[in-house]
Amino acid sequence: MVNTIDYYNRNAQNFIDGTVSVDFTQNQNVFLELLPNGAHILDFGCGSGRDTKYFLDRGYQVDAVDGSMELCRAASEYTGIPVKQMLFQELAEVEKYDGIWACASILHVKKTELPDIIRKMSLATKENGIIYVSFKYGEYEGERNGRYFTDMTETSMKELLADFPELEVEKQWITGDVRVGRGDERWLNMILRK
Repeated sequence: MVNTIDYYNRNAQNFIDGTVSVDFTQNQNVFLELLPNGAHILDFGCGSGRDTKYFLDRGYQVDAVDGSMELCRAASEYTGIPVKQMLFQELAEVEKYDGIWACASILHVKKTELPDIIRKMSLATKENGIIYVSFKYGEYEGERNGRYFTDMTETSMKELLADFPELEVEKQWITGDVRVGRGDERWLNMILRK
């Protein structure tokens, strides 16, 4: 995880340039349609702040966090709200959020650490709230281009979620990568309902 955060600190501007203006409305809207107006959202690993800004612009209340200090600085500037620097493992809220948005974020932790993080996300979500997660599609786990990745499939997600009877899969779908030149990469998207 430390290497991954270093990577984002060193490459923040390149990462922002490649993600901030990507049209992600299809997934954002699937998530928002399941939330009440003005809902309280946690953008968990907000990166450039693209999704935080989209949610804020539509009248939602958003808390945004990221592990990379450089990304927090840039996302604060872009969104106009303070973005808190914290690790996923530090989430300690209880039933605070109507929705948690973890877009291509918790995929950077080791598979063995995912249950603890899912547990923290579940605790932080209100009863009947939702959690969106996305992972690169596949079986791979390890370092890829300077960052750590845990890829997932429907089967590995089902195994992971077996320990969380309070979370049910409301929706799951596979998408291509929306970034330029990355269309052949596949992503597993999932919305869990508490």
